[in-house]
Amino acid sequence: MADIYVSTLRVSELVTNCYICMNKDTKESFIVDPGDDADRIVMQLDRLEAKPVAILLTHGHFDHIGAAGELKKKYDIPVIASAAEEKVLTDPNVNLSGMFGSSCILRADRYLNDGDEFECAGINIRMILTPGHTCGSCCYYLYDNGTLFSGDTLFCASRGRTDFPTGSERAIMNSIRNKLLILPGDTDVLAGHMESTTIADERAYN
Repeated sequence: MADIYVSTLRVSELVTNCYICMNKDTKESFIVDPGDDADRIVMQLDRLEAKPVAILLTHGHFDHIGAAGELKKKYDIPVIASAAEEKVLTDPNVNLSGMFGSSCILRADRYLNDGDEFECAGINIRMILTPGHTCGSCCYYLYDNGTLFSGDTLFCASRGRTDFPTGSERAIMNSIRNKLLILPGDTDVLAGHMESTTIADERAYN
C-alpha cells in the first residue's frame, strides 16, 4: 500500500478544494479538480517536489476544471473523468462557464465507467459513479488508504446542489445512500467544498 500525503488548495471564486495527492515514496502525484489558479497549484507542486502524473476530475463544472487544460499542457499529463460527464465537460452552457463570461471546454484523455479500478502514482483507485449533482459526477475511492475524493456529491453535513443542468435530487440521494454511506465508517471524505469529514459522521449527521 502506498503511503500518501494530501495537500489542499482553495481555488476559484467559488472556493473549490483542489487536492494534490502524492505518493510519499516516489513523489508521483495526481491533481484532483484544479478549478482555477494554475500558478498557485504549480507553486505548491514545486514546494512539495511533486511529480504530477494525472489530473482527476470529479465532474465538469467550471470551478473544478478551469486550470486543467493549462496543467495538462505544462506537465504533459492525462485528464481522467467519468464517461457519463463528457457532455458537461464539452458544453459551456452545461458546465456553467458560459454564465461567468469565460466559456470553457475540456476533453478528457481517459473516460472511466462506474467501478473501474486503476493505478495512478502507484495508488490504487476505484471510480464510483455518483450522479445527481451532474449526470456524470463521480468520486475517487482510494480503498487501500481509506480516502474518498467526493467532489460535489457529499459534503460535511451537506451535499451538492441539484438545480444545475443535468442535476437530479433523486439521483444524488440514491448515490449518497447506496454508494457512499456503505463505505467503511473510518473513510476520510475530502469534498469539493468546505471541510473534510468521515463516512461515519455523515451516516450520523447528514
